[in-house]
Amino acid sequence: MSCELLTVPEAMAVLKVSRWTLYNLIRSGEVASIVVGERCRRIPASALDTYVTRLCEEVS
Repeated sequence: MSCELLTVPEAMAVLKVSRWTLYNLIRSGEVASIVVGERCRRIPASALDTYVTRLCEEVS
C-alpha cells in the first residue's frame, strides 16, 4: 500500500492557503490528517484531492 503523506507546509503550498486556514480545515474535518508519533501531523495527498474535488462539485 502506498500513500503519499505531506507535511503541513507542503499541503499549504498545494492548496495555496495559510497555516491557519489549513489547520481550520483539519479541525472542521474537511481535510483528513493523521498524527505520526506524538507531534508530527501529516496530510494524505488523497485527502487534498478529495477536498478539491468536493469544492469543484459544489461550484458545478
